Amino acid sequence: MITTTNPRTAVESDTALGPTATDDVASIASLASTAFATIQKSSRLWRAGLLDALADALEANRAELVATAEAETALGLPRLTGELTRSVFQFRLFGEALRDGGYLDAAIDHAGPTPMGPGPDVRRMLIPIGPVAVFGSSNFPFAFSVAGGDTASALAAGCPVVLKAHGSHPLVSLASFTVLNNAAVAYGAPAGTLGIVYGTAAGAALVADPNIKAVGFTGSLSGGQALMDIVSGREEPIPFYGELSSINPLIITPAAAAARTAAIAEGLFTSFTASSGQLCTKPGIAFVPRTNAGRVLVEGIIDRVNAATSNPLLNARIFESFGEIESRIESVGRAAVSAVGTVSGDGFQVAPRLLTIDASDLTAATSEEAFGPLLVVAWYDDLLDVDRAFGVIPNSLTATIHSEPGDDELVASLVETVSPRAGRLVFNGYPTGVRVSWAQHHGGPWPATNSLHTSVGVTAVRRFLRPFVWQDAPETLLPTELRDADTSVPRRVDGVLTLAG
Repeated sequence: MITTTNPRTAVESDTALGPTATDDVASIASLASTAFATIQKSSRLWRAGLLDALADALEANRAELVATAEAETALGLPRLTGELTRSVFQFRLFGEALRDGGYLDAAIDHAGPTPMGPGPDVRRMLIPIGPVAVFGSSNFPFAFSVAGGDTASALAAGCPVVLKAHGSHPLVSLASFTVLNNAAVAYGAPAGTLGIVYGTAAGAALVADPNIKAVGFTGSLSGGQALMDIVSGREEPIPFYGELSSINPLIITPAAAAARTAAIAEGLFTSFTASSGQLCTKPGIAFVPRTNAGRVLVEGIIDRVNAATSNPLLNARIFESFGEIESRIESVGRAAVSAVGTVSGDGFQVAPRLLTIDASDLTAATSEEAFGPLLVVAWYDDLLDVDRAFGVIPNSLTATIHSEPGDDELVASLVETVSPRAGRLVFNGYPTGVRVSWAQHHGGPWPATNSLHTSVGVTAVRRFLRPFVWQDAPETLLPTELRDADTSVPRRVDGVLTLAG
C-alpha cells in the first residue's frame, strides 16, 4: 500500500493506491503507443485545443487540487495557488506555440541545379518522437509534476505521456491525473494519451519499456543516474532529459556590497529560504568581498537567520539528507556555522542556517547542493579567489552577479568566468523564480542537467521532437505545413525565411 505523509507532523496515512505491477506498466505503455499512432496524425491546432481544455480543467478544479497539495507538501496555500496558475499558463503557452507553428522549424529546398549538380526536392520539419515518461518532482507538485511543463510540452509535441507519480505527493498526483485525463477524454483524445504509474519499481520498468521513447526527470543526481543506467541498458537507448543538481553561485562585487548592503542582505535571505530552500535555483553559495560593507551585509543575513523560525521540508528523505549534507560541508572543509534559526514543532522541521568559509578553501566537496534553507558565504579578497573557486565548484542552472555601474571591467571578467558554468546568468537579482516564456532557458552544464535543452519555456517542446526529411515526396504525402501552397507557419524556402501569411 502506498502511504502519504504530512510534512508538518510526519504522520503517515494509507491511501487507496498500490504500486503498479510490472505487467500493468507494460499495458499502460502499450496503450500510450497505440494512442501515439492516432495523435501523431492530429493537427497542431487540434492539439492546441487539447491543451486549452486541460488548462480549463485545472482551473475549474483549482480549490480541490490546491487543498490536496497543501496537505501533502506543506508548501502553503499562496505558493501552491501561484504554482497551479503557472501550470495553467504553461498549457496555454504551448497552445499558443502550436498555433504559431514556428517550433516546427519547417524548411523546403525545391529540386533544381546546385553547385554540385542537380539537387532533389528536400523538405524537413520536426515530428513527435513517441510516448514520453515523465517523472514528477517533489518540490513542485503542479508545475514540475503531473500537471507540469514536461507533460504540457510532450503533449504539444504530439507525444502521449505516462507519468510516474512522486512518492511525496501520491494523492495530488492522482487528483491532477484524474482532472487532466477526464478532460482529455471529454475532448476526444484517444485512450492512453495520459497514463500514470506508482512506485519506484514501476518507474524503473517504465523507463525500460520499449514503447517509451524519451524520459523527462526532475530530481536528485543519484536518482537521475539510476534511471540513466536503465536507459543505457535498453536495446534501444532513448533521450533522457534530467534536471539533477545545482548550487547556483551568486557573486557580490565590493561596490554592490557598499551601495546596496541592506537590500542585498534581505533579498539573498529571502531567496535561499523561500519554500524552505527547496528550489532548484536556490543560491547555495554567495561570494562576498572581505570588506567592511561585505561584513555588514553578512551580519544582516546572520541577524535574519537567527531571528527565523523553522518550516517543514517535503519528506523524510530530504529532511535526513539536509542534515547529512550540512555535516559533510562542515567536516570536510573549514566551513563555520555562523547562524541558525529556531526549530519548533513536529514533522520534518528545519530552520535556516548560514555557514561561512574562505573562497580559497572551497572544493567540490564543500559545494554540495543542500536541498533546504542553507547558504554558504564564501569570503573573497580579489577576483582570483572567485576564478579559482569556479574551477572546483559544480556547474549550475544559474549564476548571479550583483554589481554597480562602475564595475564594467570587473563584471566583464566575471561573465567570462561564470558563463561556461551555468545556463542562465542573472544580473542584480535572484535566481529563484523561473519565468515561463518564449526566451527562457532552464538548464545548465552537468551536473545541473545532462542536456542542452530547456525544461521551461516554449523550446522545451524540442526535447520530444526529431527532425524528419521528405525527399521527392508526392505532395499528398506531405504534412500540410510543407506543401507549397501553405502559409500557416514560418518556413525557410530555398534559403529564404518566409513568415506565416
